[in-house]
Amino acid sequence: MLKIDNIKTFYGNIQALKGVTIEVSEGEVITLIGANGAGKTTTLMSISGVVPPRSGEITFQGEKIHKKSPDEIVKLGISQVPEGRRIFPGLSVMENLEMGAFLRTDKAGIKEDLDYVLDLFPILAERKSQAGGTLSGGEQQMLAISRALMAKPKLLLLDEPSLGLAPLIVKRIFDIITKINQEHNTTIFLVEQNANMALQVAHRGYVMENGMITLVDDAKKLAANEEVKKAYLGI
Repeated sequence: MLKIDNIKTFYGNIQALKGVTIEVSEGEVITLIGANGAGKTTTLMSISGVVPPRSGEITFQGEKIHKKSPDEIVKLGISQVPEGRRIFPGLSVMENLEMGAFLRTDKAGIKEDLDYVLDLFPILAERKSQAGGTLSGGEQQMLAISRALMAKPKLLLLDEPSLGLAPLIVKRIFDIITKINQEHNTTIFLVEQNANMALQVAHRGYVMENGMITLVDDAKKLAANEEVKKAYLGI
């Protein structure tokens, strides 16, 4: 479904990605784990067109997307939930959700997806007239995920969904990620500092160090790998 082929991405003269290659098959949950500053967020930003790669190619469902603008990439079926949630704090919950569907014109489909996300996160239905900025951190994360789902993505990019959340909320968010993948048939690319939780929900995993992929394997095998356990699982 998605093929990242030897991409090199820069911020000015600083090279963040040094020849990254990743493949994502339809229906998969894949996770990218690594230390802070390894290049995980830049990988997602390169896919979504926010920080395009300087060289290499990104192909989505057979179409080259590495030179497309972010809105064109959303139209093709890729949505990103950014690190730190980035909801619109002054807009209501409902207005945030409507913004997610901004590029869509299928009113019946939008209504169906709205019902789906409000069923997925009932607290958002209770808070739909409330300003996004007044929600708790966990509720804002639920809103950010729901807003991305309102674009009807085939591929959902999640950047640190557990960041700053209480353990109980983290578990709930990861349960929902599994549910979205299994019930909504959405392919998921998960970047996550909480490697333990990420490897529990993912099918496959990639390990990134200093802008390079150093390891790729089945998620269960990575979770059992002694080096991974020592470096990322605190074991």
